[in-house]
Amino acid sequence: MKKIVIFLIAGFITFLPKAMLAQKAERPGPQPAVENAEKFKLGIAGYTFAKIDIDKTLETFQKMDLHYFTIKDFHLPLNSTVEQIAAFNEKLKSKGVIGYAVGPIYLKSETEVDNAFEYAKKVGVKMIIGVPNYELLPYVNNKVKEYDIKLAIHLHGPDIAIYPDAEDVWNHVKDLDPRMGMCLDIGHDTRAGKDAVADLKLYKSRVFDIHLKDVTGPTKLGYSLEIGRGIIDFPAFVKMLRKVGYTGVVGLEHEKDMTNPFMGIGEDIGYFRGVIKATR
Repeated sequence: MKKIVIFLIAGFITFLPKAMLAQKAERPGPQPAVENAEKFKLGIAGYTFAKIDIDKTLETFQKMDLHYFTIKDFHLPLNSTVEQIAAFNEKLKSKGVIGYAVGPIYLKSETEVDNAFEYAKKVGVKMIIGVPNYELLPYVNNKVKEYDIKLAIHLHGPDIAIYPDAEDVWNHVKDLDPRMGMCLDIGHDTRAGKDAVADLKLYKSRVFDIHLKDVTGPTKLGYSLEIGRGIIDFPAFVKMLRKVGYTGVVGLEHEKDMTNPFMGIGEDIGYFRGVIKATR
């Protein structure tokens, strides 16, 4: 009997490492980002990194497995040379990041409009996130035709006098070139007292870009915070993205703790990816 027990124990000890190795070998590696199965793409708006250098910014993209980025002028100035732009684009490419648009850029004169379109052309993007003065819209419309570059007007809720919500942008662009549209900032639209989910449905043909954030309330007093902690209905928002067939980028614009936004970014992206998966 003792010989049998000793034999069984020895066999178990011999078998145990192999079993553990087999279990380790069968363990799946990192899975594709959940949004990869969607028509829309998930990214981060450049303004999120207003206090962060480009190297740390790109490191964050890699850690979050994100690849779409709007380029702000504090990372790549508007007066950058062709050589500086080429080096910047190469740096993004080496990290697997695509700079798909530039901005937001505030446009208060024809000269600023000219400079913005030349900048976008040199950077190699097909969209400007911009805030043109109302009176400049006819001039901007002609530039859109000349350069074949979209202009997505960034709405700002009750914070500035122009473009408070999606309806206002729509009313100003609906009769212009179809490449004139909006960057639907769902936080600012909500702070203007609007329903961002309903606005996505209403104005889908002119929604070229989306800024993703949550807010505490539907007035100017409402402020930005981590996604899921505020009042925006994100399951309904994700379902509407699918319903309207949105194919652009949903870019997180994290505006809290901007000198150290990394934990907030992680919470935002994790929550939003959870909503994507849970609503399928």
